[in-house]
Amino acid sequence: MDEISSSPSTARAEAPSRSVAGATLSWLRDLSLSVLIAIVIILFLYQPVKVEGTSMMPSLIDHDRIFINKFVYRFGLADIGRGDTVVFWYPNDTSKSYIKRVIGVPGDTVEVDDGTVIINGRPLDEPYVKDDFRDHVSTRRQTLKSDEYFVLGDDRKYSNDSRNWGVVPRQDIYGKAVFVYWPLDRLGVLR
Repeated sequence: MDEISSSPSTARAEAPSRSVAGATLSWLRDLSLSVLIAIVIILFLYQPVKVEGTSMMPSLIDHDRIFINKFVYRFGLADIGRGDTVVFWYPNDTSKSYIKRVIGVPGDTVEVDDGTVIINGRPLDEPYVKDDFRDHVSTRRQTLKSDEYFVLGDDRKYSNDSRNWGVVPRQDIYGKAVFVYWPLDRLGVLR
């Protein structure tokens, strides 16, 4: 059996030999690596964004700051699913980003009848839309193509969404909203 031992006097003698400059360089190296990792995560995985507007109330409110996952959809790690809160380029002006909830996915038949969303002939259960935020708008029935998504805001009374301007093409969806980080009293995972 191999053993390594040091006498107490040897261990004490080595501790003071480490210089302040060496400790500072080690700390700066670790800090630089941490900053680099944070930059890579923010640029390629998660992006902080600020919510502007009230169309996603009460799930998201004006000026909430959230993280979106830009990686999960881009590389096919997950499918865009009904109920996901997504960030996308507004189809009528791709210089603007919108955030809405996915209601209809490719292949679905979607309609809104007096405020009730009907997917494939059945009313959609939407616990995220509170009664105070419902409206009585109706839309025609449509079947979504293989790269189309029907999106709505949670505050149906004040949302500019697929009922107004149509579907969102798959290539325009660039992130999934995942986490509210500010204000602190709203800190948490998005549902």
